[in-house]
Amino acid sequence: MRFVRNLIPLSVVLTLGIGVACKKPAPAPVEPPKPTAPAGPTQEEIDAQKRAAEEAARRKAEAEAEAARKAAAAAEAEKAAAYQRAADAALKNINFAFDKSDIREADKGKLQAIADFMKAYPQAKVQIAGHCDERGTVEYNLALGERRSHAAQAYLVGLGVASDRLTTISYGKEKPLVTGKDEASWLENRRDEFKLQ
Repeated sequence: MRFVRNLIPLSVVLTLGIGVACKKPAPAPVEPPKPTAPAGPTQEEIDAQKRAAEEAARRKAEAEAEAARKAAAAAEAEKAAAYQRAADAALKNINFAFDKSDIREADKGKLQAIADFMKAYPQAKVQIAGHCDERGTVEYNLALGERRSHAAQAYLVGLGVASDRLTTISYGKEKPLVTGKDEASWLENRRDEFKLQ
């Protein structure tokens, strides 16, 4: 019985000891997170982005200006080429009968084409050069070449071309186109040539 009485306090002591030993430690206090600055670019980064955007805009504007310049140059070159093609197609020689300065029926269509070209291109100015074959004196052929160039000029003026866009000159027999001694060669040399000025 005495043993039991001693055992009870011992049990109580042990129970309390175990209870104390098993008690969970209180959690450490958690500090609230400190406020941080909002994430974002620095002023230096903002300035760099601004400079980069300005540089990109400048390069884009330069590229657009260069493209526009090239397009304008290409358009101008095409315009000039079209003008030259039209001139080459229209400015054909006309020929004359021996010792004559009358416009032949066969050449009236060529003169109409020249008039149409000059109406289409108001900037065009044309020189009419009269030529002769090798027969006759220099003086006579110079005068005949002049009559031939004037005949073409008058015909073109009659078709509506302003006379101040047409100049005339005579080379007489000094600049033959071919060197043959037959009628076909002489006919080819009795001519008016039309050249852009």
